[in-house]
Amino acid sequence: MAASTLAEVARLAGVSPATASRVLNGSARTPGPEIAERVKEAARSLGYIPNAQAQGLARSSSGLIGLVVHDIADPYFSTIARGVQSAAREHQKMVLLATTSGTPADEQAAVGAFAARRADSIVIVGSRSTRPQDAKDNQELAAELDRYCSNGGKVGIVGHPVVGASADGYHVVPVPNEELATELARALAAEHTAKFVIIAGPDGLLTSDDRIRGFQRGLLAAGLPEAEVIHTGFDRAGGYQAGLEIAGRIKSSQDPASNQPAACLFAVNDVMAIGAVAALREQGLSIPRDAAIAGFDDIETLRDFRPALTTVSLPLEDIGRLATLGSLGWSETDNAMPVTGVVTLRRSTETVPT
Repeated sequence: MAASTLAEVARLAGVSPATASRVLNGSARTPGPEIAERVKEAARSLGYIPNAQAQGLARSSSGLIGLVVHDIADPYFSTIARGVQSAAREHQKMVLLATTSGTPADEQAAVGAFAARRADSIVIVGSRSTRPQDAKDNQELAAELDRYCSNGGKVGIVGHPVVGASADGYHVVPVPNEELATELARALAAEHTAKFVIIAGPDGLLTSDDRIRGFQRGLLAAGLPEAEVIHTGFDRAGGYQAGLEIAGRIKSSQDPASNQPAACLFAVNDVMAIGAVAALREQGLSIPRDAAIAGFDDIETLRDFRPALTTVSLPLEDIGRLATLGSLGWSETDNAMPVTGVVTLRRSTETVPT
């Protein structure tokens, strides 16, 4: 059966299509209560579904927030998304979700789609890239966002500003990745003398680079040499591949008489740490006996992970809320405490008694 039209609703209610539109699409210019109720009753009886685009034009607001994340299956992003959804619901907004492969080209396509649907604001979650191969796509993403903001849109960003984008219309929620990684390194250096190795994302990925830099600074402050850095994918698969490489090294050089870990590993996010632990276990190695390991983020998955993973706990849901509220221009973000985190030491880096 064909959908009912606005003209049919108007005819049944005995009003003009313009009057019916003002009632059903939320215009500020509304007729009297009796006429409005007559129009609504006609719409109910016909099963009429209002046009969201027409409502957006009438209200000067679509009621939509666009959310761009790299991988919704990653608990880091899904927890931030929950914070976005919570803030959106409080302000009577609906969230549209786009997942990308983590490239600025995919993000640009998502921003363009949200802008075409007149989203009130856009929230972008995911590390920025300064890799040379992303330079052109960064420019196109920045241009797309600047165009959106120049037309009245607002953008909330977690972490670093979009490379090349102007400052107008943006609300950035900074995360102190470098400072927290420094604290983690100092805590681990106080307990471990084994060689430190960092399992990192691709060179030029800013979140990963910040955490590397902070961890190296913490080791230096503790009087230890810099850690070796293994660059790999910024995901579980990347951590797994690095874990296989490290497992081979440990097995070829391990002292059977020693009961201390042969290496202390820092994976720059938790999912990479989980992948590395899986690889080490497959090769017959034990955590923390053969290798100590720490991650970063404190994703919810860790509640069921054994051994319990040392990590840096971030308020991920709050970060999503702050980015969303900032993108909507709500003043409550002005007095919000800066995002911080806590080094959380757990079983995966415990030292084994001699």
